[in-house]
Amino acid sequence: MSSSRELLRTLVGFDTTSRESNLQLIEFVRDYLAGFGVASELVFNAERSKANLFASVGPAQVPGIVLSGHTDVVPVDGQPWTVPPFALTERDGKLFGRGTADMKGYIACVLALVPALVEAPLRMPVHIALSYDEEVGCLGVRSLLNVLEDRPVKPLLCIIGEPTELKPVLGHKGKLAMRCDVQGEACHSAYAPYGVNAIEQAAALIGELGRIGQRLRETQDARFDPPFSTVQTGVISGGKALNIVPADCRFDFEVRALPAQDPGAVADELKAYAEQHVLPRMRAVSAQSAIRFTELSAYPGLVTDERSQAAELIAAFCGSRAFGTVAFGTEGGLFDAVGIPTVVCGPGSMDQGHKPDEFVKLEQLAGCDAMLRRMLDWIRL
Repeated sequence: MSSSRELLRTLVGFDTTSRESNLQLIEFVRDYLAGFGVASELVFNAERSKANLFASVGPAQVPGIVLSGHTDVVPVDGQPWTVPPFALTERDGKLFGRGTADMKGYIACVLALVPALVEAPLRMPVHIALSYDEEVGCLGVRSLLNVLEDRPVKPLLCIIGEPTELKPVLGHKGKLAMRCDVQGEACHSAYAPYGVNAIEQAAALIGELGRIGQRLRETQDARFDPPFSTVQTGVISGGKALNIVPADCRFDFEVRALPAQDPGAVADELKAYAEQHVLPRMRAVSAQSAIRFTELSAYPGLVTDERSQAAELIAAFCGSRAFGTVAFGTEGGLFDAVGIPTVVCGPGSMDQGHKPDEFVKLEQLAGCDAMLRRMLDWIRL
């Protein structure tokens, strides 16, 4: 039987950066599970270049527990790594490599538990759910959830193994990422009033986003950090030369909303401002002017009641009732939206995630192994 450390070494060796295929890793997991007599269901993307994996151990006719993780990792391009990012390096009680914390460490612990799951008499099933393209907007898991949503028996708990240092997390904000394309009218800058400066009109929209963001601070939830919904513009491009009034400008912005708020309301408000205030003055100069909005990605927030069975179970498994929230997003809100109560708890810290020389501590990996064994003890007959 392979240990979680040995399995992590294998998983890190697969370059599953979101722009790449994850099929080598998925096929490894499928074959690993098959070696213990566990069948896997693969849900592919349209190009069949990536896949989700779903597998179950135990009686299928009763609600069980989902152990869920994403297989993709963020890029290493331009980062000053001192160790090979796609090979596991052990040093000073830490395991280095891309994805060790976010979140192949958790997946390794789940896979290491499989032999014990197969051997144990279980009163409910344990499901293993692995997704693709989480890092680029929680995209892949949606097709898997479409399959699970139609099944008659819903799991009673999903544990998303994002790195929380094995602390029980019950909530995070939702996110909406949008792109705005502003089309103006070019002309020589000496005749600027006869053109429509797309950069200036985009700046007006970005300024309005800032005002919306300030107003969002009025509604606060102390469970989150920061305790209010936020808006920020992260990318902008436009213009060809200083002596040309720019005809085009594009900017990307995001909304990270408290679970009780709809991030789409911010986009709707900006669209209304564009239609009522910005477009009329643009079209007064050029009827061809336009403002277009495109959704890039979105996922819902998560808030699980501290008094729920899901909260009680994760507290028992990880040995802590210090419930908290995280600033980053997860697939948890999507599981919750299809009726699967969800919590977030996994080894490592997001302080190391997405950075060069990403690592997970060996003690965190051992702690996750112990947490999953406590879960197994709870579901034994």
